[in-house]
Amino acid sequence: MKHPISIPLRIQLLVLSPLLLALPSRAASTGQAFYGDPPDELHPWAVHDRNRLQPPRVEPGTPSTQRSPGRPPSDATVLFDGTERSLANWISEKPEGGPIKWALKDGALEVVPKTGYIRTRAEFGDAQVHVEWASPTVIKGESQGRGNSGIFLHGLVEVQVLDNNDNPTYADGFAASVYGVQPAMANALRPTGEFQSIDIVFRRPIYVGDRLVDPGYVTVFCNGVLVQDHTPLEGPTGHIKRTHSRPFPEKGPLRLQDHGDLVRFRNIWIRELPPRPQAGATDFAYTAIETTAKRAEIAASIRSDGARLAAGSNARMLRLAESLVYAPDAATRAEVESLAKAYAHSIASLSGGALEAKKDEVRTVLKALQFLAKAGALAPDFAPKVTLEKVSLAAGWDEVKK
Repeated sequence: MKHPISIPLRIQLLVLSPLLLALPSRAASTGQAFYGDPPDELHPWAVHDRNRLQPPRVEPGTPSTQRSPGRPPSDATVLFDGTERSLANWISEKPEGGPIKWALKDGALEVVPKTGYIRTRAEFGDAQVHVEWASPTVIKGESQGRGNSGIFLHGLVEVQVLDNNDNPTYADGFAASVYGVQPAMANALRPTGEFQSIDIVFRRPIYVGDRLVDPGYVTVFCNGVLVQDHTPLEGPTGHIKRTHSRPFPEKGPLRLQDHGDLVRFRNIWIRELPPRPQAGATDFAYTAIETTAKRAEIAASIRSDGARLAAGSNARMLRLAESLVYAPDAATRAEVESLAKAYAHSIASLSGGALEAKKDEVRTVLKALQFLAKAGALAPDFAPKVTLEKVSLAAGWDEVKK
């Protein structure tokens, strides 16, 4: 396998900038501002950042039994659910194409030998894939001639389907192997004729031009047992010949193999996954370039919020100050400094009960200014910060460090 190659800064910016700008805007603020460690050169978010997107709600599915398939997660695209209607999601790969000729029996899709592979009409990118399959109940053949089929991710990478109960074969052609590449780590098959549950996480190789920037990976669970652990891809799989690295299309179909055996399939669904940073940036594992772009995006969103707040208000000052944690902006900084100076001056003129009434407010503003100094957005000796620190110390609001 080729190793990732360093890409010039200019090329990375051209590829990534439009994708980063297309990311969804942040969710409503939840939690405290100026709280965890600030963003840095590889982390666009603060620790416990309230501006980070909330996870979308997905209703979990239910487990299958031998008698009946489970319910897919709420955001899954159902490809086959045992109904005749769902057959329309598939087409034949025979030269004449058209509807599939596999048999619908008792809620399962059974291979009809010599009718050819089938594939989904739709194409998908990186995805979580769920397939349940069962080998014929009548045991015939041996090695690759018993209960053979395959699940082809992106139409190119085969996860092997095979009856390997008391049926040895070459290791990289075993059930749940990445065919011709990587054997399964364990034989987790149920008895012959029972439905096997296969869950796959597929990530395609990513290239910029002809340069590999991130290998593809396949993770597979067979009946809940991890059997492929982030297995790297060298390219499309095949029979006899070794695979070689090459670019994959962004999307591809799910294919099922006609190998001549009466294998049955049911409960097939897919969930497309967010792109990796190398294909458009997600919410983790950013490069320095991606971090800078993402921080600018977050800052712009926060400034937009702050601009809607009342001019001269503490709320406006704090919200605009929060944006400076992520990215500098001369006009925003000037407004924050002006508001902070006016605020510190007003507090310094108070005493007694009037000052005590402002305790929580002062501590909130001081915490923000101290955080900005820690993040490098304001100078450590910023005068309003120093003033409020003196007020807080004189009023006995600071805890004494021992």
